[in-house]
Amino acid sequence: MFLTLWATPRSTSTAFEWMMRQRGDFTCFHEPWNETYYYGEDRQSDRDADVEAKPGHNFASTWAALNAAHGADGANVFVKDFAYSAEHSFTEERLANMTHSFLIRDPKRVVQGLAKHWPDCTFEEVGFESLHRLFVRLADRDGTPPPVMYSGDLLDDPAGTASAYCDAVGIVHKPEALEWEAGDRNEVSWYGEGTGPWHDNLRASTGIQKSTTEYAPLEDNQRLFEFYERSLPLFEELYRHRFTPTPNPTPQE
Repeated sequence: MFLTLWATPRSTSTAFEWMMRQRGDFTCFHEPWNETYYYGEDRQSDRDADVEAKPGHNFASTWAALNAAHGADGANVFVKDFAYSAEHSFTEERLANMTHSFLIRDPKRVVQGLAKHWPDCTFEEVGFESLHRLFVRLADRDGTPPPVMYSGDLLDDPAGTASAYCDAVGIVHKPEALEWEAGDRNEVSWYGEGTGPWHDNLRASTGIQKSTTEYAPLEDNQRLFEFYERSLPLFEELYRHRFTPTPNPTPQE
């Protein structure tokens, strides 16, 4: 299985990815397209234009590496990323090779969390527009919407939401993967520079848990508040398709 979780930034997606890593039955990739989007030879953003790309690091090589990991025998691969990073490189063949799933969060928290680290973030980087566009494309192609997970459900009921996710994408639920030890998270770093402040909560965590981070009101920044207003109807459309947590989930064999 080539399983992809398309998320918005600051949506508990890396904590969910960490859970997938604890399972032990998937080779997991942390934002490979996003890394290429910012740091590849054919990067799509000038945010870190002064960072020299590694030779051969580009979108073609990123796709090739993921396909090689999946292999002819269909080995299990899990990728967590943002649709805006890879959208320009989507082909029907590439999309058809993956099992798609989505993770959304209240756009106010998304914008606030992203702007805390990137005050100059763009609307594209907020992620809802490209996420919604991909969702519609897949739903129209398949005649049924792909699974949508809501971060609020994941934080309120990690076990039930993880169980429902596994049912939705067709994998075995492994509740033991919801617990881990606090420590370094170098597997989710880019370019060997450590995880930085993005993953402070994850390093301290021993499971999926609610954040206590407080943010300045969006209303204090007109530009960011407009990002929220533009994202809200896209979020609401995706939210209407979310699956609900499994009541009293039990382990599966």
